[in-house]
Amino acid sequence: MSQQNVNRGQARPQPQQRPSKPYTENWVNVRGIKDGMIFLKNRELVSGVKVEPRNIFILEQDQQNSIINALKNCYNTINFEWWLIVADKPVDISIYQSQLELLLTQQTDPRRKKIVAQDIAKAKMFIDNQIVDIEFYVLFKEKKPEMVDDKVRSLINGFANAGLVASKTSNDDLRVILDNFLNGGVRTDFRTVVVGE
Repeated sequence: MSQQNVNRGQARPQPQQRPSKPYTENWVNVRGIKDGMIFLKNRELVSGVKVEPRNIFILEQDQQNSIINALKNCYNTINFEWWLIVADKPVDISIYQSQLELLLTQQTDPRRKKIVAQDIAKAKMFIDNQIVDIEFYVLFKEKKPEMVDDKVRSLINGFANAGLVASKTSNDDLRVILDNFLNGGVRTDFRTVVVGE
């Protein structure tokens, strides 16, 4: 029997498909990050503002109440779905620490040398105790790119009326948020996000 007769009526063997690689990016709904926006695979955009932290508890009670009421008004005037995100970000003082160490070697006055050495010890304490900055974000989804800037402006103005400084999220801000979410807050190799322990 010839090889031709054997193959008649049988389906051609299909090339084997590669198994799906077990990478997070295969199941995350993110196409990319650009211009302070997360581009989702379903054509939606995620953007928002980063709100600078402010310690209102050092203010007088009436000032505290005024800021809290203004913040309530800000939240109540937002007329679209939004999410408040709180993310921990490690304090990166490695450049500052290097500058201090260089300054220590240049000092000849023992009093100044002692002060710089104390600052180096404080910097080491920050690193050893994994001191983090807490960052606050208000994010939203939008399908129309032209509406993103309008919503961002609205949020910035609302927070400004409450005495808080807000700015549009940067690409780095959005990466920190995604990294924090995808890694459960565990420190990554490139030191982006840490959960306070």
